[in-house]
Amino acid sequence: MTSPDSAARLTHADLASTSEMAADCRATSRNLRLEHAARAAVSAAPSIRYEDYPREVAKRDIRVSEAAARLAEALYGR
Repeated sequence: MTSPDSAARLTHADLASTSEMAADCRATSRNLRLEHAARAAVSAAPSIRYEDYPREVAKRDIRVSEAAARLAEALYGR
């Protein structure tokens, strides 16, 4: 006996042609930027020398809202 939704459980070969699946794979790899990752993996490592990064980088400010402060106080009970 088959279930009413058995048609929805087709294998991938039943859903699309091989050329369509290959195109989907290529689009997926582009979207996941796998080519970019592969190029980065074989490129030269970035410099860790101070002279290559002479500027001072300011740290971002972290703002704590009143609601977050109340939650923290309730959790940790000052």
